[in-house]
Amino acid sequence: MALRVGLLLLWVCQLHSVIGPDYEEPQSVALIPVQPGEGESKFVTAPLTLPEKDQECLFSLDGECFFPFHYKNEIFYDCVKFTTKHKWCSLNETYQGYWKYCSEDDFAKCVFPFWYRHMIYRECTEDGDAFGKKWCSLTQHYNKDKMWKYCD
Repeated sequence: MALRVGLLLLWVCQLHSVIGPDYEEPQSVALIPVQPGEGESKFVTAPLTLPEKDQECLFSLDGECFFPFHYKNEIFYDCVKFTTKHKWCSLNETYQGYWKYCSEDDFAKCVFPFWYRHMIYRECTEDGDAFGKKWCSLTQHYNKDKMWKYCD
């Protein structure tokens, strides 16, 4: 079973290197399943790129999303979806090929308190939303950063 999972993940990363965040720079990686202890399974990544290549496609099943992260001259405060089917995030401040698909726990969290216009908000607000939906800032200074999301 572990071999099948490993082969599936290898195929996913190879496919992702064609259609994923760095689709213009094809890359691939081998995910080798290892069992460190009973009941636990982990994967070790092994890049399959030329030695002189700087950026490797290093897909990770664990690790924490790093927010905000820099990717293609932009700053992102939440998981992103470009040409992929699922949202993903960088595992370091400046994207260097280390990434993972986002799970529910990975998406950016609201930051409280935050400044919006001339008020401080300590919870989600409907102020300023044309549809009356509650939202929050992803940084303490919404007025400066303009980064937000709808509340659950």
